[in-house]
Amino acid sequence: MTSNHIGPRIEAIAGEIEPALIDIRRDLHAHPELAHEEVRTSGVVARELARIGVPHRTKIGGTGVMATIDTGRPGPTVLLRADMDALPIQEQTGLPYASTVPGKMHACGHDLHTATLIGVAEVLQRIAPDLSGRIELMFQPAEEVSDSGAARMMQDGALEGVDLALGFHNYPGEPVGSFSFVPGVAGGSSDEFTITVSGRSGHAARPHLTADPIVGAATLILQLQTIVSREMDPMRPIVLTLGVIEGGLAPNIIPDAVRLQGTVRTHLEADRVAMEAAIRRHCEGVSTSLRLECRLDWERGTPPLVSDERVMRATMRAVEHHFGREALLEASPSLGAEDFALIGEKVPAFQLGIGSMTPGRRDELHNSDYQPDERAIRNGVVALSLAACELLSPSV
Repeated sequence: MTSNHIGPRIEAIAGEIEPALIDIRRDLHAHPELAHEEVRTSGVVARELARIGVPHRTKIGGTGVMATIDTGRPGPTVLLRADMDALPIQEQTGLPYASTVPGKMHACGHDLHTATLIGVAEVLQRIAPDLSGRIELMFQPAEEVSDSGAARMMQDGALEGVDLALGFHNYPGEPVGSFSFVPGVAGGSSDEFTITVSGRSGHAARPHLTADPIVGAATLILQLQTIVSREMDPMRPIVLTLGVIEGGLAPNIIPDAVRLQGTVRTHLEADRVAMEAAIRRHCEGVSTSLRLECRLDWERGTPPLVSDERVMRATMRAVEHHFGREALLEASPSLGAEDFALIGEKVPAFQLGIGSMTPGRRDELHNSDYQPDERAIRNGVVALSLAACELLSPSV
């Protein structure tokens, strides 16, 4: 379907709508909403879909939006997904369209993603008479939290009838105009845990009359860091990170409890299971040796993100045909988590990387000064539209 005429046609439409898409992105950027709060954002999406003339449904999985472009001709059903939620970060960019909401920011580019998928909707709606099959557009809330918006939307039927799925993410470490792929396992699983170390409080000068949970927590922190280095295969990617330590209110009081929170990332299911078992064993050991109680609460999160080879090859074939082989980058696997992996468990799926590096900058995702290059929107619209055409082809 990526014939010589369809690419220039898509490129022309993308160029025509690019200024409006940038305006949408900047509006969303100035009004960020956190996970499961995306009421205004989904309203903007619904408004734009109505303007384009694409049938859609709101309040899917809470604040999600589903849109359908049905050609009326036989063919597969392809789902394209964008995430919409912001992060609890105070923006420091100083941009004229910076966040107007204190403590909230689009620091991962989900505003860019949302605008891109709106653009894809307009392109595919215009060229639908030349296509076969059906396109489902999934505007998803809550990618950044363990209470996954993808899971909620799937519970509300977002994957009904879907044959293939294509996701995407901007990457500020990759040049604008480049598109990246990772064969096989592309991203890590993400499990979160809370350990509550409970003891007996008392005066700091009489520790023998207490059971000190701070000492227990400190011991446990050091022991947990030996699991990956001394119990797991060093040839397999695994990370255990503690991000929260809370306990105590005064320097002369031994508290009753200390709370630890962390995350475990792996590429293999067997390693997820082994890591949880090891953490439980260390908790039990500290409980016994230091006269404490260690309670582990384990929250199983998203699985590893795996690229389906068929969807990946078709997508990259479409991108290469239009942008050239030099635009393709084979990236390295990551332990970053992505709830698009939940969709990939149900249907063949692939996530495309879209370069968003601003010239002269070295931005990072989840940073308060994050500034992606907005040219990535147009590039994403073209690439994803071409990929959708290729995936709707009977030969895929």
